[in-house]
Order: sequence, then C-alpha cells, then structure tokens
Amino acid sequence: MKLGLFGGSFDPVHLGHLLVAQAAREELALDRLFFIPAARSPFKPECEPAPDAWRTAMLRLALAGQPHCEVDEQELRRGGESFTIETVRDYARRFPGAELFWLIGADNVATLNQWREAGELSRLAEFVAIPRPGEAEVTFPAPFRGRMLKGFPLGVSSSQIRARVKAGLPIEPLVPSAVAGFIRNNQLYL
Repeated sequence: MKLGLFGGSFDPVHLGHLLVAQAAREELALDRLFFIPAARSPFKPECEPAPDAWRTAMLRLALAGQPHCEVDEQELRRGGESFTIETVRDYARRFPGAELFWLIGADNVATLNQWREAGELSRLAEFVAIPRPGEAEVTFPAPFRGRMLKGFPLGVSSSQIRARVKAGLPIEPLVPSAVAGFIRNNQLYL
C-alpha cells in the first residue's frame, strides 16, 4: 500500500493544494492521501492560524467527493507544536509495511536535517518536494530519500488568499466555491 501524507496549515486550503494532491496520487500511484492540518508549526511560531474546526471544515468541503483523500486531525488533537516524526510514526504503526510519502514544499527541503529526529524520519518516509512555478530541482540532504513532484505547480499561497480576503478581492478562482462560501459566511481573515 502507498500512502501520501500532506501536512500543512491549510489556512485556507486552495486549488494549489488540490492540484498537488491530484499530481501526487497520479505520479506516486497512491492508494490513499491524507491531509494533515498542523496545530502549530515549530518553524512559524509567530503565526496564529484560523481555528482548528474552521480549517478542518474547509478541508472537508474541498475534499468532498474525493474518495481517495481523507482529513486526519491527529496533530490538531495532540495540540501544541506539530512534529512530523510523531505523525509518521503513527502511520508506520497503523499501516505496517505501507510505503509512506510525505509531501513537502520544495522551499523546505534544505531544512530537513533540522526537523525533530531527522534520522528516524528519513528511514520511515520518502519525501516528495512540491515545486513552485519556475523553481529549480532540489537536492535532498543525506540521509533523506526524495523526489520532485512533476505536475501542476500553481503559484498561489494561503497567505495570498488571506490578503485578498482582507482587501475585499475575490478568491473564487483560487479556492473551491464551497470554501469561498465558508470563508465569506464566517467572515474569516478580515
């Protein structure tokens, strides 16, 4: 079994995330792909994400009707800082023998050796770098195994979407319509 693990703040989830998921499913022949919203990134301590329940609700709306994609709230339930090693260990325990692929922004690859328990992490999962448009191929630091995702890079970020909401600009072309409605109805990011 091949499992994709896609961690992030998803604040909010957008079409770039969904295109990455589709490309990963196709290129890696994934059986299942789990979106794992982080409680708090140890690399972004100053960031205060939208409430967990709202980020989870937006993910569920965005993934509705996609049977191979699921939301896993384990990092939110643990609370505090989210460490990838804890999540990957959980998947290795729950799915013995499965191949685990952790999706990571290409801009974060250079810092992998700074991640908690990097040695064990490198043994448990293969890393798949998500390029931004125009980004060069990245080299994974030893001992990490990794590859670049080829398809569908889209130059959109959650921070751009939050800024557009705050400025009163439309976001419908960048997020699923159900997510745009949720943001509007709950007056998020104003």
